[in-house]
Amino acid sequence: MRPIPSRRAAARTAAALTASGALLAVAGCGAADMTQQASPYANAGDGKSVTLSLQSWVGAQANVAVAQYLLEQELGYRVDTVQIDEVPAWDALSQGRVDAILEDWGHPEEEKRYVDDKKTITAAGDVGVTGHIGWFVPTYFAKKHPDVTHWKNLNKYADQLRTPESGGKGQLMDGSPSYVTNDKALVKNLGLDYQVVFAGSEAAQITQIKQFAKEKKPFLTYWYQPQWLFEKVPMTEVELPAYEEGCDADPDKVACAYPETPLQKYLNTDFAENGGEAAEFLKNFEWTTEDQNQVSLWIADQKMDPREAAEKWVEANESTWKAWLP
Repeated sequence: MRPIPSRRAAARTAAALTASGALLAVAGCGAADMTQQASPYANAGDGKSVTLSLQSWVGAQANVAVAQYLLEQELGYRVDTVQIDEVPAWDALSQGRVDAILEDWGHPEEEKRYVDDKKTITAAGDVGVTGHIGWFVPTYFAKKHPDVTHWKNLNKYADQLRTPESGGKGQLMDGSPSYVTNDKALVKNLGLDYQVVFAGSEAAQITQIKQFAKEKKPFLTYWYQPQWLFEKVPMTEVELPAYEEGCDADPDKVACAYPETPLQKYLNTDFAENGGEAAEFLKNFEWTTEDQNQVSLWIADQKMDPREAAEKWVEANESTWKAWLP
């Protein structure tokens, strides 16, 4: 849902549904900066409370829902969630305002500052999911015009991809303005006759994609994998210039694709060392793209309460989550 200084990834990306415990009506919006909001369980001192950072895209929310359910039901913890944008979440984690981030798409500057230098944050391993951001067109349009799947041919289709919001150019649809992406630089540096237009949130972007698909209209969108929406609207990736290490180092000059990014977990260092069973459980938490997509689809598409979705997954996958328990 991803996809910085470098969402997402070492490629200055980010992507994303908004929720808090039970999804907000505006699920998918970029969360407000709540770095200064302390969890009611923060520093509770009783050793049986955990505060999780709740990111604004549904895949991350699926992680949190399942982790929260198991921490509460199997290990007897009180769990709070605090919704924070990607970069401020690192500050909050360093300060101990939250105990864990369960899905990070790559923020090398923050990692160097807090993990390597200050050592206030500790890497906690892979989520088990590999993220990838790219540009996508609907598969029905790609089948009709196969050459649209290469960036060098995009200008040929700019007129067909124009919208009232794109100012006479083709539209490249992004999600929330809070996501850090390379798209404006890519459009400029690749000489594309396109305008980046923000839908406003992941939820709004999904709504627009579904509407385009219903009407069989062409569209070009920033999107990411894993994401449950591919089950509902098949999309084909547009080939951008190949990613090479360092090609995205200068955000103004980037002219390459986004990288593949193994998604990571991070813990506040004090919590990692003294958080007992909760910390051990979160370090062990690791599932598959299929698991995450299933829970995400229940939450986002079937409008299931996140807790109910977590309970449904837990009931069906005991052999997986039992291995996470201390």
